[in-house]
Amino acid sequence: VHLVESGGGLVQPGGSLRLSCVASGFTFSNYGLGWARHVPGKGLEWVAEIYTDGSSSYSDPVKGRFTISRDNAKNTVDLQMNLLKSEDTAVYYCARDYWSGEYDYWGQGTQVTVSS
Repeated sequence: VHLVESGGGLVQPGGSLRLSCVASGFTFSNYGLGWARHVPGKGLEWVAEIYTDGSSSYSDPVKGRFTISRDNAKNTVDLQMNLLKSEDTAVYYCARDYWSGEYDYWGQGTQVTVSS
């Protein structure tokens, strides 16, 4: 199982970024996929998940600003992030949900910095 994130970078407050995660080594359509972020000193925070039926859920801090999507033909899960705030600055990880919100495989992470 392999997960590789991309798309991070530096963006000004109010701006947008789109993160992408390419998966391999398993039957992608059979699993939920999630995004989480790590802020130094604050630990790991769950951000969003998209389930096998295409439905999704979000943490309160990002609800209404972030959108998670998946493409089962390309084995990708994306996170569209709009109206970014400084508190969104973190390393973002995608992960595979093997059972009801339990994640077993993680990518290497991509840094998102929101700053003017």
